[in-house]
Amino acid sequence: MCGIAGIQRFDGQPVRREVLDAMVATLDHRGPDANGVELRGSVGLGHTRLSIIDLSGGVQPMVLEDDELVVTFNGEIFNYIELRHELIAHGRRFATTSDTEVLLQAYAQWGEDCVQHFNGQWAFAIWDARRKKLFLSRDRMGKLPLFYTVSGKTFLFASEVKALFAHPGVSKAIDPVGLDQLCTFWSAQPPRTIFAGIHLLPPGHSLTVQDGKLTVAQYWDLDFSETLDNVPARELDEQLLDLLTDATRLRLRSDVPVGAYLSGGLDSSITAALAKDLNREKLCTFSVEFENPEFDESVFQQEVVQRLGTEHHTIRCSHDDIGRIFPQVIRHTETPILRTAPAPMFMLSKLVRESGIKVVLTGEGADEAFGGYDIFKEAKLRRFWSRQPESRVRPMLLKRLYPYMKNIQSQPPAYLRAFFGVKPQTVGHPFFSHLPRFELTSKLKAFFTPEVLAATFDHDPLLAAEDALPLAFASWDGFSQSQYLEARGLMPGYILSSQGDRMTMANSIEGRFPFLDHRVVEFAAKLPPRLKMAGLDEKHILKNATRHLVPDSIRQRSKQPYRAPDAQSFFDTDTGMARFEYVDALLSPSAIADAGLFDPDAVSKLVEKARSGAAIGTKDNMALVGILSAQLVVEQFVNGRPVDVPEAVAV
Repeated sequence: MCGIAGIQRFDGQPVRREVLDAMVATLDHRGPDANGVELRGSVGLGHTRLSIIDLSGGVQPMVLEDDELVVTFNGEIFNYIELRHELIAHGRRFATTSDTEVLLQAYAQWGEDCVQHFNGQWAFAIWDARRKKLFLSRDRMGKLPLFYTVSGKTFLFASEVKALFAHPGVSKAIDPVGLDQLCTFWSAQPPRTIFAGIHLLPPGHSLTVQDGKLTVAQYWDLDFSETLDNVPARELDEQLLDLLTDATRLRLRSDVPVGAYLSGGLDSSITAALAKDLNREKLCTFSVEFENPEFDESVFQQEVVQRLGTEHHTIRCSHDDIGRIFPQVIRHTETPILRTAPAPMFMLSKLVRESGIKVVLTGEGADEAFGGYDIFKEAKLRRFWSRQPESRVRPMLLKRLYPYMKNIQSQPPAYLRAFFGVKPQTVGHPFFSHLPRFELTSKLKAFFTPEVLAATFDHDPLLAAEDALPLAFASWDGFSQSQYLEARGLMPGYILSSQGDRMTMANSIEGRFPFLDHRVVEFAAKLPPRLKMAGLDEKHILKNATRHLVPDSIRQRSKQPYRAPDAQSFFDTDTGMARFEYVDALLSPSAIADAGLFDPDAVSKLVEKARSGAAIGTKDNMALVGILSAQLVVEQFVNGRPVDVPEAVAV
């Protein structure tokens, strides 16, 4: 993958090369192999390249002079070989073997509908000089980012916000509504971002800029309206395996070696097994081990390695490691985050890079497509509980969902009833499955200053999100509704972004996702919920279809979501001291007051609680990480003061 940036001036004045060069320079980590700009009067496109396909011929920005087209492209069109043959049959002539030229020729042939032909992951911009139109697009599932803004009479776009901030006309300020949304859904909801005036193109959308007017249009969405209820289960198993195998085959297309992440869970194990079967070369796999046994899955990782015979590489992660790299992590996420889980992924991508690999396959998307998360089980149990809301036994079943969460296990029935409680007015709520999560996350707003609360007073994030739901949403079953919310919310906003693209590309690594092949996703959406979750057996059809690929112990183990230590990464509870100087500096009352987002007294109480090692649950951990990361965002982006990699405080 790569980094892209561009400028279009509505006043007709030429783009200044030095300004575009400055924007491109901020994206070197996304494309260290080459960079370039193409100036066409009032339009300029820039690019930094991570060379994966056609190492010598895929230089960008790429130009089709006969068609007066220029493209800057981040991503991969995995079916480019098939499309190339199809386009040649239409009379198109090629000068390279790159997927970039296939994309550009596809636009020349089909116009904006070209995206319907692509199997891939992308964020690109095409300058169509004949039509005086700039066309931008982001892939269906939102694997890759594409930000834009308008500054005066200038339109700007880029892969990352830092490139927009390199333009002298772009202001830097936190958007209180974006922060409010993040403290509800874990991320601001596109087109809004955490920064005022900076927009994010939503997944499955395209944007045209013509005659000074911006038009955003959706070209794809996830749809659960159809069903394969009458197809025999065995036949569906076979279809699923065929689709996954082909999705993996396409994502192994590369002119450089391809590796795979291995978490020890089902999804990454399936991906690695398919890649091993399809790849003639020895497969390199990569894992994170944790010093804290509560988070470590190395036993399962090693079991898969032994089964597959991969060349395995591991990185061991401690509390100090997470705290030490956290400022770098936030420099790349460009947004506050509520958990530290992206930090070990930053370390892992660095290990991949140091091992000489540029591309990794991952198992992301399987939980969203096939109903693997605990939130789906939780919603099913809560619906079961709602039939007898006064039952004392049914809420206790929720404890069985979270054996890895000590706080849940220690809570009395009254707590479970209060936290997971089912009220008559919520059973039919479109966000029924996610209300406990949204309500828990929203508790972070208790730390907001009066000014932030006033700025968000008229904004109800749930009502805004409800208005954005597709018209068919109300007709879907509850399980499908919860899948849609997860696949169109947390996944692109956090999993594929802060924890995904931003952490891989920080170290110039491309991530690829077989489970997010749109054919797999569309097939999964048609499956009856009973085949995804049989009783409380999550991803039931996926386990059946791939039973020959992974050890039984991996297939049968309880789902354990990927997590990392939070508060312990910043405070040594034995001494009560911060592990690193920047933690004390940014969480001090004066720094909190200067940033103006959170109440200094409330934050001080939270910090003292973290220092003392008092029972800190999910809410406090999220608040601490969220506030610290927000302070880092303000310091590094708004104030423009980089936080260097810190030295450990003697403890």
